[in-house]
Amino acid sequence: MSTDELASKTAQICLGDNLLFVDEAAGSDETGTGTKCSPYLTALAAVAVVASMPEEKQATFKIAVKKAGDEEYSEITASALKKAKKAHEIMAKKAKKQAEQSAKDKEQIEAKEAEEQRRLEESKKIVLVEDSSLPAAKQIRIKEAVDCRNTRVKVFGWVSRHRVQGKDMMFVVLRDGTGHLQCVLNDRLCHTYDAVTLTLESAVALYGVIKEVPAGKTAPDGHELIVDYWYVVGKAPGGDDAITNRVNEESDPSLRLDQRHLVIRGDRASAILKVRARVMRAFRDHFDVCGYHEVTPPCMVQTQVEGGSTLFEFDYYKEKAYLTQSSQLYLETCLPSMGAVYTLSESYRAETSHTRRHLSEYTHCEAEIPFISFNDLLDTIEGMVKGVVKRLWDEPATRAMIKQLNPTFEPYTEPFVRMRYEEAIAWLNEHGKKRAEDGKDFEFGDDIPEAPEREMTDAIGKPILLTHFPGPIKAFYMPATKDDPRVTESVDLLMPNVGEVVGGSMRIWDHDTLLAAFKREGLNTDHYYWYLDQRKYGTCPHGGFGLGVERFLAWITDSFSVRDCCLYPRFVGRCKP
Repeated sequence: MSTDELASKTAQICLGDNLLFVDEAAGSDETGTGTKCSPYLTALAAVAVVASMPEEKQATFKIAVKKAGDEEYSEITASALKKAKKAHEIMAKKAKKQAEQSAKDKEQIEAKEAEEQRRLEESKKIVLVEDSSLPAAKQIRIKEAVDCRNTRVKVFGWVSRHRVQGKDMMFVVLRDGTGHLQCVLNDRLCHTYDAVTLTLESAVALYGVIKEVPAGKTAPDGHELIVDYWYVVGKAPGGDDAITNRVNEESDPSLRLDQRHLVIRGDRASAILKVRARVMRAFRDHFDVCGYHEVTPPCMVQTQVEGGSTLFEFDYYKEKAYLTQSSQLYLETCLPSMGAVYTLSESYRAETSHTRRHLSEYTHCEAEIPFISFNDLLDTIEGMVKGVVKRLWDEPATRAMIKQLNPTFEPYTEPFVRMRYEEAIAWLNEHGKKRAEDGKDFEFGDDIPEAPEREMTDAIGKPILLTHFPGPIKAFYMPATKDDPRVTESVDLLMPNVGEVVGGSMRIWDHDTLLAAFKREGLNTDHYYWYLDQRKYGTCPHGGFGLGVERFLAWITDSFSVRDCCLYPRFVGRCKP
C-alpha cells in the first residue's frame, strides 16, 4: 500500500473513533476504510494505517478483528498484532529499499542521458575533411570490390547493420544492391554527430582502402573497407519510426504487406527478387537457344481463355473488356509467321482463392509450338524446367543465393514421373484421401483439389507430369485423346512443396471440332473469328503451356507463399501499396 493510499485511508477514519475494524471474511484492503461498516480484510492493512499516523495518535488506536464464522468483533490478540507489525516492518523495509533503488536507477539514467547529451554536443564540433594528400578515390559498386583490393575507393550504399566496439571503433555493413561490404571506422570517424546518431537504412558515402580481413576473421567476400573519410547522403529516422520498429520478422503478415516497400530491403526478400530477375533471364536465354521468338500480346482483351468466372472486367471506351487470363490464343496466331513463340507477361485471374499459391496478378511464362505431338510437349516442358535450373545453377552468384535461400536444393536430373489422371485418382483412394465435401473416395471426373494433390506430390517427392484429365474439368480448346475420348491431351507439372507449376495441353486444331467446343461452352464465336481463322488458313497440330513464375520461384527458393516471390503481391483484398 503506497504512502498516498495510507494517508487517504487515515483521513477517512472518523475523529474520536479509536478502533480499526478487520473482517477476515467480508473486508477489503483495497476499498475498506477501517470502520465497522467498511472493514479491512487483514490486520496488516490496519497496522499499516496506524503506522502512518503521528506517533501521539498511534497509541490511541486499537484493532478489532472478526474471524470467518464469528458474529462479533474482538480485540486482536497480542501474537496476531505482533505478527502483523513484523510483516509491516518487512514490507516497509522492502518498500524503502525499492525506493532507494528507484532513486539510484533514476540518477544513473539521468547521468547517462547527461553524458549522452554531452557526447552529442561534443560530436557536433568534429568536422571531417577528406585528406587531399591521399590518392583520389575510385567510385565502385560493392560487387567490384574484390578486383579493387588495396586501392582507395568510394562506395555509396545503405547501412544494413552497424555496431559500436569500444569508444573508438565502429563497424558498418554497407548494402548497395550488388552485395554487402564490411566497413571499419576508427577514432574521429566514429565520434562525429552523424556517427553517434547513425541509423539503419541511412544512405552514406564511404572512402577508404579495401583490405583482406585478418586471419581468423570473417566478412562478406573476405575483405573490409578501412574508412578514411565518410558522410551521410540521406539519414533514416530512428526512435519509434526506425525501420526495425516499422517492420521486423515477428510483424503480423498484413503489416508486412502494408510495409512491403521496407520488407524488400531485408536480406531474404531482396535475395528472392534477385533470383527472380535471374530466373526471368534464364527463361529468355533458354527459349532463345531453342529458337523461340518472344512476343508481347495485349493484356486488355474481349475474350476469355480459362472461364468467365475469373475475369476482371472493365469499361474500354464504352465497350466491355477484360484483363487477360492468358496470352495463349494470341500466341497461337503467331505460329504460321514466327514458328515457336513465347511470352513473359502478366496474367490476371479474379479468383477468390486464399491459398498460398494463388495471386490475382502473376507473371506468366507461356509458349506455343507448332507441329508437335503430346509426348513432344511433355518432353518440352521437362526440358525447359531442367534447362532453366541448370542455367541458374551454373551461375556461381545465382547458385549462392539459391543455396542461401534453400540450402537443401539440388537440380533434379532424373526423368520426371509421368502419371495419368486415373492413376492419381487410384493413388488418392489407396492412401485414404477423401473428398472434402462428402468424405467419400475420389471418382473419375472429380477435379482433384489442391490439398490432396499436394499431399500426393510431397509423398512421391519427385516432379510429376500429371496427364490426361477428363474433358469436362479442362478448358474448351483441349482435344480428346484418340484412344480414350473421355480424357484430353493435357498436363499439369506438379512440384514437391508447391503443387502445380505448369499447365499445358495440345490444342484443338480441326476447325469444326473447335467450333463445336465453342458452342458447347456457350461462347460467342464472333469474338473469336481471328482465332478460328487459324484453323482455316493452314491449320496444324500444335500445343503449348503456361508456367507461373512465382510458383517456380517458390519451389526454387523454398518460399512458403507465392506472395513472397513477387515485388508487390496482388490477391483477394490486397491492391496496395
